[in-house]
Amino acid sequence: MKLEDMGLVTGRAAVMAIVNVTPDSFWAGSRTPAAGPLRERIAEAVAQGASVIDVGGYSSRPGADDVSPGEELRRVCLGVEAVRELAPAMPVSVDTFRASVVEGVVQRFGAVIVNDISAGELDPAMIPAVARLGLPYIAMHMRGTPADMQGRTDYACGIVAEVKRYFTQKAARLREAGIGELILDPGFGFAKTLEQNYSLLKGLSSLGELGLPLLAGVSRKSMIYRQLGVSPAEALNGTTALHWECLRQGVRLLRVHDVREAVETVALFEAFRQAPL
Repeated sequence: MKLEDMGLVTGRAAVMAIVNVTPDSFWAGSRTPAAGPLRERIAEAVAQGASVIDVGGYSSRPGADDVSPGEELRRVCLGVEAVRELAPAMPVSVDTFRASVVEGVVQRFGAVIVNDISAGELDPAMIPAVARLGLPYIAMHMRGTPADMQGRTDYACGIVAEVKRYFTQKAARLREAGIGELILDPGFGFAKTLEQNYSLLKGLSSLGELGLPLLAGVSRKSMIYRQLGVSPAEALNGTTALHWECLRQGVRLLRVHDVREAVETVALFEAFRQAPL
């Protein structure tokens, strides 16, 4: 499986639709734990122009309930199966930090993209499994775990420099392990203060100097709704504003709750980028 063949790193930026097969993700509007709403969510995302569906079965918000590997695999398989039935050609990514979930999904459905919030830090079996299976890998920057990450925001050299150094070292190790298809996610909201999130956004293009495609996940996050004093349900307008800035700084993949709005933002940005002076 090649990212280039799926059109995810060439041409205009792509939109990744979030599909949470969970009862407790941070925004209630994104929770689709039951089969009916799940299928409706996937069909809508496909119709609105998503380029990839990202299926998760374990909420990474602080305070979320722990989920057993077996239950996480059940949830993820429910989502992947629905994508395969409704849109067989649609690329699927699996949002998990557990190698056993990846292996279970691949055994049943074939190759997927692995979207790992821990970049292999939470499960030592993850990187060898991804390399052995020849899967594309999204590595995100986070310190600690979702339960304790917000107490790990002391960055001695500044957030942009620290994240860039982390990815420089991490990318080298992933290549040595045999992972050839790699996307970097700076991890907005994960082990970052509100101010650090905006510093990271401001310096996002610096991460592009590493020569790897970037994913940005800012959709309806606390860096938007807390800054504006609103709820996640009211954070779509702010999300769109930040999506434009992510695109301006070279992001190739937007991970979003609201597919139509993100697809339209990409289309307008491309018209802007290609317009003559």
